[in-house]
Amino acid sequence: MSSSYIVDRGLVQGPPQARTARHHNINPALLIEKITRERIQDALYWKSHCFGLTAATLLDRVVYDVRYIDSNASLAGGAGRVSPFLCLLYKLVLLQPEPEIVQFYLTQPTFKYLTALAAVYVRLFYAPVQVYTLLEPLLEDYRKLRVKHAGTTVELSYMDVFVDDLLTKERVCGLALPRLTSRQLLEDQDKLEPRESPLADELDSDSDFD
Repeated sequence: MSSSYIVDRGLVQGPPQARTARHHNINPALLIEKITRERIQDALYWKSHCFGLTAATLLDRVVYDVRYIDSNASLAGGAGRVSPFLCLLYKLVLLQPEPEIVQFYLTQPTFKYLTALAAVYVRLFYAPVQVYTLLEPLLEDYRKLRVKHAGTTVELSYMDVFVDDLLTKERVCGLALPRLTSRQLLEDQDKLEPRESPLADELDSDSDFD
């Protein structure tokens, strides 16, 4: 029995394309903390619905099965049930889909939880310039999201709030996020253009009538 099977039941190896990929200089699956990986692998949803999924069939599972997003608190203490959202996120990590597929997940306008899933994936695995470029447009996305906290508490939130958390917080959905270079530093290095907010455009428009 191999040591990788003992530690992670072989799943951190992922498919062949994922084994050669390295994000933040480590195996991409290892960016999901070990305790979370193990809880996902023990979850009934993972065992029943996630094996054999492809990038196409994963989309169907998100559309039909995801009804909320986990908060940090929902995983606190390791007692809560792992959600379809986290199981499918981990499957996406193992699949390592092509960038064009991730872009489609992120920008399609119909399925909000598919957008949210892709946003977490981008935040975990993409370089800082790509993170800002791909996620900042979602700060103008005001679709409603349900967020589950510890126990059975579910509250209403919004896509722009969720994405702002991804860009500013150290943990989201109970996951530790990689360090994100500040936007200001990337602007100073001429790697990003300054971001213009919609509010600034409205103020400029109002000033034309003064």
